[in-house]
Amino acid sequence: MKRTVADLAPAELRGRRALVRVDFNVPIGDDGRVGDDTRIRAAIPTIQLLIRGGARVVLCSHLGRPKGKPEAKYSLASVAQRLQELLGRPVTFVRSVVGAAAEAATRALGDGDVLLLENTRFEAGEEKNDAALSAAFARLGDFYVNDAFGSAHRAHSSTEGVAHLLHPAVAGLLMQKELQYLGGALDKPRHPFIAILGGSKISGKIDVIEALLPKVDALLVGGAMACTFFKAMDLETGNSLIEPDRLEMAADLVERAGTVLILPHDATVAPSVAEGARAHAVRKDEIPAAEAMFDIGPDTAASYARAILSAKTVIWNGPMGVFESPPFDAGTLAVARAMAEATSKGCTTIVGGGDSAAAVEAAGLASSMSHVSTGGGASLEFLEGKVLPGVAALDANTGRT
Repeated sequence: MKRTVADLAPAELRGRRALVRVDFNVPIGDDGRVGDDTRIRAAIPTIQLLIRGGARVVLCSHLGRPKGKPEAKYSLASVAQRLQELLGRPVTFVRSVVGAAAEAATRALGDGDVLLLENTRFEAGEEKNDAALSAAFARLGDFYVNDAFGSAHRAHSSTEGVAHLLHPAVAGLLMQKELQYLGGALDKPRHPFIAILGGSKISGKIDVIEALLPKVDALLVGGAMACTFFKAMDLETGNSLIEPDRLEMAADLVERAGTVLILPHDATVAPSVAEGARAHAVRKDEIPAAEAMFDIGPDTAASYARAILSAKTVIWNGPMGVFESPPFDAGTLAVARAMAEATSKGCTTIVGGGDSAAAVEAAGLASSMSHVSTGGGASLEFLEGKVLPGVAALDANTGRT
């Protein structure tokens, strides 16, 4: 376990600069306003805890992929405005990442003040985990808090390098919640334990499949990745997306997994995504040669829902179909609704970020889940059993505060 911001004594907070790595990588609209503030709202509890403790809060985050130099469209200025609205208090925005001006701004803060630095990726050394940049970040705080789970799988200067230089280096409340839910599901899940994996490619999920198979009671597969399994079973897949170089791997998984690996038994197909009006359901062995699978079928959706409602722990990563384009959202919505109902009955339900998180948000069901992860890539790597550099660098909890 890692030490968290809640473990810090009052004397470790008041009057001290907290350098807080957050994940404010949010969409910015053409009007220059934040399009989805979910990740900003997720960081509010940590920020408010620090404010109440009298810390001087210095926030840093990346936004987009500006390739190591300033680009106006990737500025965090709009984020600072939205954060100010959410906090109901002033947020100072500094148009530099590190350096004399940024350091002076942090030293001018009073107890409980909040400051947001410019996009960390405006610095060329950020993604290289440059030692000099890490040292420059360390000069902006008196202790370090990492609340950016969505970036914890990246060994960057603001996520990993600085944590070796600033101490205490602790997890924020969001980071703590992510680790507790994901870690608890892997280490001590309540059974029946079900995993649901979707998305387009088996290659992106192979490591998590291998990691979960020995632990789960059932692994339900959806999305286009199911078609690679179908093809490996010599079934007709029509124009569906498959990965020819993963067929042997898929066949091996089917053989080794036995009854634990559950594939769709029907599919919703159409000539193309644009021709949703022509969508219809067929059995998995009846996909027409001129059509493609764009969602799990209604029988599979109902079957998966029943399985979810029988479970005590459910992890879901990846949509069941092209959920952005109705009617191919039906399978994903069925899973989301079943998980919401299961949660109300005491099941621990975890949505593993990325498209799955977007889907439950769009369905208005995010608050009905036990936990919706803010990190798609990070949650996948955590489920694969990989060490997350941004977590590993934090102080261990020794049981003392």
